[in-house]
Amino acid sequence: MKILLTGATGFLGGKLCAALLADGHSVRALVRPTSDLSSLPRPAAHGGGALDLAYGDVTDARSVLDAAAGCHAIFHAAAVVEPWLPDPSKFISVNVGGLKNVLQAARETKSVEKIVYTSSFFALGPTDGHVADESQVHHEQFFCTEYEKSKLAADHVARRAASEGLPIVMVYPGVIYGPGKVTTGNIVAQMLIERFSGRLPGYMGYGSDKFSFSHVEDVVQGHIAAMHRGQPGERYLLTGENASFMHVFDMAAVITGTKRPSFHIPLLMVDMYGWVSVFFSRITGKLPLVSPPTVQVLRHQWAYSCDKAKVELDYKPRSLREGLEEMIPWLKNLGQIKY
Repeated sequence: MKILLTGATGFLGGKLCAALLADGHSVRALVRPTSDLSSLPRPAAHGGGALDLAYGDVTDARSVLDAAAGCHAIFHAAAVVEPWLPDPSKFISVNVGGLKNVLQAARETKSVEKIVYTSSFFALGPTDGHVADESQVHHEQFFCTEYEKSKLAADHVARRAASEGLPIVMVYPGVIYGPGKVTTGNIVAQMLIERFSGRLPGYMGYGSDKFSFSHVEDVVQGHIAAMHRGQPGERYLLTGENASFMHVFDMAAVITGTKRPSFHIPLLMVDMYGWVSVFFSRITGKLPLVSPPTVQVLRHQWAYSCDKAKVELDYKPRSLREGLEEMIPWLKNLGQIKY
């Protein structure tokens, strides 16, 4: 099967590209001329299907249409995944406009039989106090980040396309983590690096936050299962164990045999640090790890069940401990952390 993949140079996309090739599919990766191609699999690494590159951008409708020519399926994983950007319009142009271009290309490309769209559990909103499933509808009363707002807008676009008969399956990963490219999409790796370097000496907050942690390899297999078994128009949460970042740090301490953080940093102080980080970011051009929107996210809970995906897609998420036991030694071998 010939597959168009957007977002192939990202943390998730690179892993998905390698898995599709290993399964024998031919993959056409839509990449920007300026993209870092280091996360794409080398030919000798997969030994399966063929990989070819189509240069373009999801915000350029013509390049998306050209890339889709002759493809039987589309995985749309490209997105701007940041809690804050100096130019927030990029969230809409890429996350919403990019999806619209992909869907239009699918309409005009008669060979496309299935579209798998990578959304996010953020599109469904905070769950504060309960564990939600695919029936959750974002309350739209407030948004913690522009990313969250853009993914909800894109979700409306995807669901409308499904209602019009487009063969789209929507998947909603949680906080994706695991070995791979250390980007904002791999925030757990970034937080662990900060923790073990001493730059983040305490817990952020008091453990009232809750997130659903998804190992990247599990999410990849969930995507592939969505292509084969996912029903058009259906939504599938590709989430995992629900836990706080305090729990992640505690588990990391147990795994490494190191001490747990001895104090908590109030979110008010983290918020102040975030504002300072944003100020310097505007000067240096380097995006901050922590910003005020990050703190807003930490003030809420995002706990989700993946039972539907387990039943319909045979999705098998590993435990958080199992995932961290794999990820932490990987970070150490890279020289990113010491313990």
